[in-house]
Amino acid sequence: MAEQDVEEQLLDYDEFEEPQAAQESTPAPPKKDVQGSYVSVHSSSFRDFLLKPELLRAIVECGFEHPSEVQHECVAQAILGIDVLCQAKSGMGKTAVFVLATLQQMEPVEGPVSVLVMCHTRELAFQISKESERFSKYMASVKVSVFFGGLSIKKDEEVLKKNRPHVVVGTAGWILALVRRGSLNLRNVKHFVRDECDKMLGQLDMRQDVQDIFRVTSYEKQCMMFSATLSKEIRPVCGKFMQDPMQVCVEDESNLWLHSLQQYYVQLQESQKLCEPLDVLEYNQVVIFVKSVQRCMALAQFLVEQNFPATAIHRGMHQEERLSRFQKFKDFQWRILVATNLFGRGMDIQQVDVVFHYDMPGDSDTYLHRVARAGRFGTRGLALTFVSEESDGHILSDVQGRFAVNVAELLEEIEISTHIA
Repeated sequence: MAEQDVEEQLLDYDEFEEPQAAQESTPAPPKKDVQGSYVSVHSSSFRDFLLKPELLRAIVECGFEHPSEVQHECVAQAILGIDVLCQAKSGMGKTAVFVLATLQQMEPVEGPVSVLVMCHTRELAFQISKESERFSKYMASVKVSVFFGGLSIKKDEEVLKKNRPHVVVGTAGWILALVRRGSLNLRNVKHFVRDECDKMLGQLDMRQDVQDIFRVTSYEKQCMMFSATLSKEIRPVCGKFMQDPMQVCVEDESNLWLHSLQQYYVQLQESQKLCEPLDVLEYNQVVIFVKSVQRCMALAQFLVEQNFPATAIHRGMHQEERLSRFQKFKDFQWRILVATNLFGRGMDIQQVDVVFHYDMPGDSDTYLHRVARAGRFGTRGLALTFVSEESDGHILSDVQGRFAVNVAELLEEIEISTHIA
């Protein structure tokens, strides 16, 4: 299907016949566009958002004290039911914005799904579901379920029948399959959320799945979309799903950078690449990115043979094994993870403080998302990129020019262990 045909099928809200009751309702609060980095801080603590006591208790238990910049800007608006299109740097707590906002507004009723959250990978869906469970810990009546491919769809249908969740998290293709089988009813969804929305809407097949799901939800709902990279070309596509959204957009892309993250590149031959830096560095946990499943498997095996505590995650694994390894890495049972781009967006593991580009990513967007696995939420981190081909240098130059950042060559006299706080 041609991209133009897909875009023509994306419905604007004025293509729907709006219910009469909605026309007579009280006007919604005015929306606003926020350009640049972020606007001034409105709240000094989560208590200033006037959240439910159950949510505040969970927030305190999670160890959060003060909202980040993007949380300051978006949470207060999102809990009013306003549509939100949010671009903000990685590692600043975008997930908490839509989780807290939807839970704050929710009045759980037995039966219908109230919140639908979709993302582009199974691991990210799993992580978001765990965050939803963590923040709803003291909201006893709220039920959360996650659905994605690689597992039995019949088991998912049993979960929907017996558990009857209020919050559903999943990947678009699997959610659509459940809808088409008549197992998942989305007619009463009040909150329609997409994380990493540029990735979901930038791929034509996934965009079509999102559109088909959007069609079966109610007209009266809140729509929220989030990503660190939100090009000017994809913003109008996002707008087709929303009603006069509040927009938080970063026009100066240098503001997307995590300034607590130190970055270097190393010119090495393939055989020289990895063991020496891993021996020299001090780190909590490391993510090493490669370009293919085969290289992921081979590198992880090589590291294990060299007595490094390493594991691998890639698309060629069974889903149960992927989730098991992800959870074990998050629980600090392994200190080194070798991964493909599967792990490059959205994954949040606080102990990760070093990222290696064993293989250079294909574009500057991917570079930004990958390195943001370290240095999250203001912590210090290190990103080390191996340059072994001329094309690697071209991509690195594009990164430095686009984001106005200096990625220096790592020289022997630089003490790279000083990135640890």
